[in-house]
Amino acid sequence: MKLMTFRLCCAVIAAALPTAGMAGAAAAAPDTAPVRKHAKVPKKQVGKASIYARKFTNRKMANGERMDPNDDNAASKTLPLGTRARVTNLETGKSAVVTIEDRGPYVDGRIVDLSPATAGQIGLTKQQGIAQVEVTPLSVPSQRQ
Repeated sequence: MKLMTFRLCCAVIAAALPTAGMAGAAAAAPDTAPVRKHAKVPKKQVGKASIYARKFTNRKMANGERMDPNDDNAASKTLPLGTRARVTNLETGKSAVVTIEDRGPYVDGRIVDLSPATAGQIGLTKQQGIAQVEVTPLSVPSQRQ
């Protein structure tokens, strides 16, 4: 009888604890975790650029559109989708304007993936694979609230 009473009390306490904990967390959330309306966008980034692999042609990008190797699309992990940015190859001095439409690259040290057409405009060849670039945002889409 004592064991059954003990188990019943433990079950009642366990059932009450998560509810109390969640109510307290919900009440404290606005004070402890303010919502940021605008992300901080860097003025420029310097790092390595790579070329989208051929296997990504016609696959959906993060914005829902299909990757066109002849378009000015690019991928960035940090810039908001829809950002227009100038990518300058620091070895050749050539630059091109791209639209950030995808996420990536997912290789350490790389800051942008470029479509083959854009890579060609800045003098980056498939044989080179990567190049040191500067990425300067030109326009950032307005933030949704």
